[in-house]
Parts: sequence; structure tokens; C-alpha cells
Amino acid sequence: MSSSPPIKDGTVKRKRAKYILNIDKLPGLPEAEKAKLKEVAKKFAFRTNDYYVSLIDWKDPNDPIRRLVIPDERELNDWGILDASNEESITVEKGVQHKYGTTVLLLVNEVCGAYCRYCFRKRLFMNDNDEVTYDISSGLEYIRNHPEVTNVLLTGGDPMILQTPKLEKIFASLREIDHLKIIRIGSKMPAFNPFRFTNDSGLMELFKKYSTPEKRIYMMCHYDHPRELTPESREAIAMLIESGVICVNQNPIIRGISDDPEVMAELWNELSYMGVPQYYVFQGRPTEGNEPFEVPIVEAYQKIEKAKKKCSGLSKRLKYAMSHESGKIEIIGVDERHIYLKYHRAKNPRDEQRMIVCHRDDKAYWLDQLKPIHGYHNDYYEQNGDTDHFGDIRQRVN
Repeated sequence: MSSSPPIKDGTVKRKRAKYILNIDKLPGLPEAEKAKLKEVAKKFAFRTNDYYVSLIDWKDPNDPIRRLVIPDERELNDWGILDASNEESITVEKGVQHKYGTTVLLLVNEVCGAYCRYCFRKRLFMNDNDEVTYDISSGLEYIRNHPEVTNVLLTGGDPMILQTPKLEKIFASLREIDHLKIIRIGSKMPAFNPFRFTNDSGLMELFKKYSTPEKRIYMMCHYDHPRELTPESREAIAMLIESGVICVNQNPIIRGISDDPEVMAELWNELSYMGVPQYYVFQGRPTEGNEPFEVPIVEAYQKIEKAKKKCSGLSKRLKYAMSHESGKIEIIGVDERHIYLKYHRAKNPRDEQRMIVCHRDDKAYWLDQLKPIHGYHNDYYEQNGDTDHFGDIRQRVN
């Protein structure tokens, strides 16, 4: 399946992505614009690579691939907070988060193949951040001591940046824990740098070894736009599936990238043909710097429902949800007066599968801006309605 050309001795010369860390190295920007964007990059880190940049149409200032990785001056607007879902409150060890009973997150690195401008964990890429650990021994011990944990999500950063021997050590250690059944890997590398997969046969052997019929590895892919589904990326996915990895896709709804119903439908349909069902569409978190990328809840819901009309049942199995401090909340309906929500996962077990009905607010981006109707207050509202964190989000996004 490789599209790489053979060279004289009969071997195959593999393509590789070269990382771009300096805005001056971008080919399609005038010098005056580069100077402005450098100011953004001083606050929010910039990183991409030549493969991904080659997908940009530089003649189109609103090109979705460009919006995804090239800084936007509006990122410096005073809006949002860095830890919008209060992940600090569920951090049980350095680099270990435990919010839902069955699932633990391990933050295993602080680098990605490129940096999405709308990243909800951009705080990890700031110089003074110390949340990530490359030593997961405390995380392993934590999981061993919690037999209710059946799933682990390797995240960060992007775990697929790690070298294959490092990944093997992580996989081997996790597979020694009998009650841990599923290893999830949150990664945008199939889109950002598919050569990480197509160039490394050892990586595929690793997946074959540790993704077994009884205990699978899941690749939580992150495709935002159908233009990311290049021949190289499709090859990477095919190799993963052949190696026994279950692939699904999840991505946020982002202004100017993934908020067009036609684009959504095309992405979900194409992914379903590849064997990669859409798992979640996330509401964008009100993270600092993300104002130019946000879509209000009602608008997002209506566009997602419009996109679903163009999809088969297999390609629209997704849940539209927000990863809120109190849980993963599915947006299940909107009518003239109300927004209907349901806890798909809940931080407080009492809220599991619980509904919340809120007054419709077409300007609201996040649960904290919505007012529940009488009788639908839960513990989060009652305990946090007047706290600094709850009020700070309302203040910073209104």
C-alpha cells in the first residue's frame, strides 16, 4: 500500500514528516502576518510539520487546515480559563486522572505531532506546567490498587510521539494488571503524521502482541476534517486495523473547521467506510484562547442533527457531548424552550444517566451558562453554583 518510490538498490525510501517549530519557516505567510502570529506563539505554543502544512490552501485565508494549526491573533482575547473542566480536581497522582470509576487517564507526555490551536490542554505546553510525568510507576500502582478500573486512556500530549520501545514498556506494564482490559490511546498522529505508523513495522508488531481478542487496544483517532483523510493517513488506519487495533474517531465541533453539516457528514461517512466509527463530537471547552473557535450549544446541536440526515446508521452512532467538570454530558435535544441533557458518564455516581433540563439559551457555550428548570438541580449546581470556578467560567465567556 505504500506510495513511497523505490530507489536504485531496490529498497523503499520512506517519507518522513519534518517538524516546524518556527513561524518563520512557514511558506505561505507574508512577513507582516508572521510578526503578529509570533506574539500569539509566545503565549500558546506553535508546532506543526511539513506534511500537514502541505494540506493547506494558502490562497484561502479561511482554509480549515490552516485554522487548525496556524495561530490566530484572536487567541489573545481575554476569554475562558486554562483548565475549563477543572482536571486538577480529579488528579490523584502526578500525571494520573481518575474521574469515572472504570477509567483512568495517564498523561504520558507533553508533546503532539502538531498543536491544535483550539487545544483544551494547551496549559501542558506552557513552560511552567508540571502536570505530565514520563514515569508512570505511580499510575500503574494506582491502577493495581483499584480493581474497578478496566480501561486506561493514554493521553497527554500525544502518546504516539513516544518511541516504540517506550510504548512497549508501557503496554507490557499495563498488561501485567489482570483487571485492566482495555488500553485506549488518544492520538491525532494518524492525521498529523501518518508516517509514524507506515514507517514502523515494529510498532505494528507491538500492536499485534498487545491488542488481543480478550483485551483490545483502541486508537481514539482525532480527525477534524475530511481533507485529513489522505492516502497516507488511510494507509496508516488500514495497518492499525490489520494489527488488531480498534479505531474510532472523536473531535470537537470547531468554528471554521468542523461546524459545517456537509463537512461533518462527509467526514463521518468516509470514516465509516474505513471502519472508523465516529464516537464523540465534543462541545468545545471554554478554554483560554479558544474564543475564535467556539460554537454555541444550540447552533452546534442543530448543525449536528442536520449532518446526521446525510449519514447511514453506521456513520452517525456518535454522541454529542461536553466534557464538563461534573461529567460527560450528552446534549440529547433542543426545542423552543429547553435544552435537554443527560449524563453519559458522571463524576458523582448519583448523577450517572441523570437528565438535566435547562432553559434554552442560544448564546450559551457551556453548562455553567445554562439555568436548569425547577426540579433538575443536581449536586454540581447546588455545591458549585456560587464558587469561584463556576462563576469564573460564566464571567469569562459571557
